[in-house]
Amino acid sequence: MSKVLYVKANIKPEGQSRTFRVSDSFIEEYKKNNPNDEITVLDLYNEKIDFLRLDDLQSVFGEKTEESKNHPILKYAYQMAEADKIVIAAPMWNLGVPAIVKAYFDYTSVTGITFKYTANGPVGICKATKAIIVSGRGGDYTNPVTSQFEMGERYLRTILGFFGVKDIKSVAAENLDVQGMDVEAIVNKAIEEAKEIAKEF
Repeated sequence: MSKVLYVKANIKPEGQSRTFRVSDSFIEEYKKNNPNDEITVLDLYNEKIDFLRLDDLQSVFGEKTEESKNHPILKYAYQMAEADKIVIAAPMWNLGVPAIVKAYFDYTSVTGITFKYTANGPVGICKATKAIIVSGRGGDYTNPVTSQFEMGERYLRTILGFFGVKDIKSVAAENLDVQGMDVEAIVNKAIEEAKEIAKEF
């Protein structure tokens, strides 16, 4: 049995997020193929995620004990470290990810839990072997001219790789805010792509 961590980040009410339509379809298809796996859903906007404060630094950088797993900040790092597979659903906002996603990774980037320092530099120590990033984007960020502006998926791939995740896939629904585009068709195409990945995830 694998532990799947499903991280969701969109402030829109349930049912209105196009990103979640794709990621939820991925999860449903995954469940069909892996009925015994444990899926933990973490909706960041329902958590008490905040920006790190000065008082938090001792907890993040200090000594870890068995009680650390229940710490209001460190618990997220342990949860990330113990997952076998990771699903992140976050729309592109202002060329990147919603700020709460960065705040979440400030919580989870903890030496000794998700990565460690060695004589050869930092090494990721998360259990996860696979991850998928699902996002909805207002424009097209796949061509050589605009791809340089896409910093959401790029950041997520980099930080997950830093944690030791090797196999990272992505599904992006592009052009969702471009006038004249068939948004429903775009979302449905992304859903089908996500379902195909879910079969082998």
